[in-house]
Amino acid sequence: MERIGIIGAGQMGTGIAQVCAVAGYDVRMIDVKDEVIAASLKTIEDNISRQVTRGRLSVEAAEIAQQRIVTGKDYALFGDCDLVIEAASEDEEVKRDVLKSLVPHLSPDAIIATNSSSLSITRLAAATDRPGKFVGMHFMNPVPVMQLVELIRAIQTEQATFDAVRKLALSLGKTVSVAEDFPAFIVNRILMPMINEAIYTLYAGVGSVESIDTAMKLGANHPMGPLELADFIGLDTCLAIMHSLHSGLADAKYQPCPLLVKYVEAGWLGRKTKRGFYDYHSEKPVPTR
Repeated sequence: MERIGIIGAGQMGTGIAQVCAVAGYDVRMIDVKDEVIAASLKTIEDNISRQVTRGRLSVEAAEIAQQRIVTGKDYALFGDCDLVIEAASEDEEVKRDVLKSLVPHLSPDAIIATNSSSLSITRLAAATDRPGKFVGMHFMNPVPVMQLVELIRAIQTEQATFDAVRKLALSLGKTVSVAEDFPAFIVNRILMPMINEAIYTLYAGVGSVESIDTAMKLGANHPMGPLELADFIGLDTCLAIMHSLHSGLADAKYQPCPLLVKYVEAGWLGRKTKRGFYDYHSEKPVPTR
């Protein structure tokens, strides 16, 4: 593989573009909004500059990495890509529409990966013209920092496809964990119910935002409290994953907390909207409950 395409210049797409470019791959990244692309490139520039300051990357290597990233708004940019990673929002209909728009522009041998964190890889593969060349490649957030990549094989995924994407993940300096195609895979199957339970604990009045996060940081040695983490992930993403678990596994224990639903309905999605379980308008986040 030499050239990697990325659909979506949000938080995940930006991180994936950065690690691919630093690892020596040519990157083609598209988004529907110019301002999102501009913000993405600025984030990548800032992140790479910090790597230079910390001695992890030379000035020359940093400049070359940034030059490897080409952006645009047209799927035609992916015509010579060996692999395209879809990093659109965690909504199956959105992803299916994106994949439908993508496939006419790809070479016959190009592989497609989805960065979905909870959806059926098998169903998404079936929405393309190349289900055998489709795989789940779930990066963790923030991508440049987090070591893990979950690889999820659709029932249609060919062994050669899986091997090629695994080799790519390793070349990015990541550690691979292989998951079966069940709702939310491994990490979110375990993590999201814990976050949802923390929200239920807040909803029931057992503790405040601060007390719940402090209890888990100091009592379970978590680097970040579950409510703080939910804000970091995005409450809309948390809710989407809980819906996937609830509908896919048909178990009442995965019912999303009503408070999580209300926050998403209010547009309080966490850090990205500056309001969630914490208020981020001031320099220091302030608990909202």
